[in-house]
Amino acid sequence: MAMLPPHSLSPFPWVDLFIILGLVALNGVFAMSELAIVSARKPRLQAMEKTGRRGARSALALASDPGKFLSTVQIGITLIGIVAGAYSGASLGGPVGERLGLLLHLSPNGAQSLGFALVIGVTTYASLIIGELVPKQFALRRPEAIAVLVAKPMQWLAKLTAPLVWVLDGSSALIFRLLGMTRESEDHVTAEELHLIVAEASRSGVIEESERAIISGVVRLADRPVREVMTQRMDVDWIDIGADEATIRARLLKTPHTRLPVGRGSVEDLVGVVQARDIMAALFRGEMLDLDALIRKAEVVPDQVDAMDALEVLRRSDVPMVMVHDEYGHFEGIVTPADLLSAIAGHFASDRDTDEEPDLVEREDGSLLVSGQMPVDQLAERIGIDLPEDRDYATVAGHALWLLKRLPEVGDHVDDQGWRFEIVDMDGRKIDKLLVAAQ
Repeated sequence: MAMLPPHSLSPFPWVDLFIILGLVALNGVFAMSELAIVSARKPRLQAMEKTGRRGARSALALASDPGKFLSTVQIGITLIGIVAGAYSGASLGGPVGERLGLLLHLSPNGAQSLGFALVIGVTTYASLIIGELVPKQFALRRPEAIAVLVAKPMQWLAKLTAPLVWVLDGSSALIFRLLGMTRESEDHVTAEELHLIVAEASRSGVIEESERAIISGVVRLADRPVREVMTQRMDVDWIDIGADEATIRARLLKTPHTRLPVGRGSVEDLVGVVQARDIMAALFRGEMLDLDALIRKAEVVPDQVDAMDALEVLRRSDVPMVMVHDEYGHFEGIVTPADLLSAIAGHFASDRDTDEEPDLVEREDGSLLVSGQMPVDQLAERIGIDLPEDRDYATVAGHALWLLKRLPEVGDHVDDQGWRFEIVDMDGRKIDKLLVAAQ
């Protein structure tokens, strides 16, 4: 077998090697730029622009037209890949093959083929690691900082390659039209995704657990109808407009509230709201109580409106109390700022009667003793179940009735998403307590 003597070896082309490494690194810059611009969050880029950060405006411009930007990057990546592969094989294949032939005692043709294959393989490997994976991981770590750094050069390249960019961008747009699709992203952050983001931030220590609970409560409030946060009709303390002074005094001593609805003989016929301080001021002045003169008008909202809409009504109202009526005009309950705060942050001990039990008690075996009047979305978040989007109930008792499809009796149970809901106490026809346990 013919072998090449040592003196016949051609000098190794180090310059060509560095050129190929430069091309691979340039490919990495394109890959990093692509992922950084796409991953950069618009609010952060806008904040950088306001502080005068150079490149932030260019990054926003590129992100607003991803079709042209991706076409520009793809032109660079494709050209570099072709040039790097062809140049490495042509410039390094021969010298590497000569040295392999000498080392492995191969024929000139075999050594040439092996050298060419080895150079292409190593170049491809380097392109994957140095030209793709590592730069993209850098981009994911600090997308906004990298985006503002590479935005200007990418804009210059887009102008230099404008004809090719126009062809590629137009071609991709045509394919989307033929498929009956739009290139605009339809992805939006959902409430569930936001809850997951906040939970992850809490686990990583970015926010405290108490802050996570407040944020989740605010997000939950925006999606809840007012009937889920209101004080139910049966729990509303009210005063009859025809009550005498002794009855009014007794009512004020009994109620913990500072404002009470006023009705004409029935809670169904409410005429307004009276403030306890107005009554006390009249009593201190020795005046005869005249509820008609002390009544303030309260706004009325239908029970289908969102809790955030009720909040807006409360802000405009002369008295911080809103009456909630159903579609037939029947009184359903009231909403106060305290109700909305409780919906966000949970119930306060001062809001409960001294003999009132908590909504949820965790037992030693891990099961949960739950009040039927507990908001069902709070329980759903606690045990990780999904609720129907079109549900017309707000409490755990309502969820149990929706599952059972009938009026239950003590001992009845129903399974839902890996949890068993068992009725353990009834208050007449109302579900008072449930035992919720994992199956």
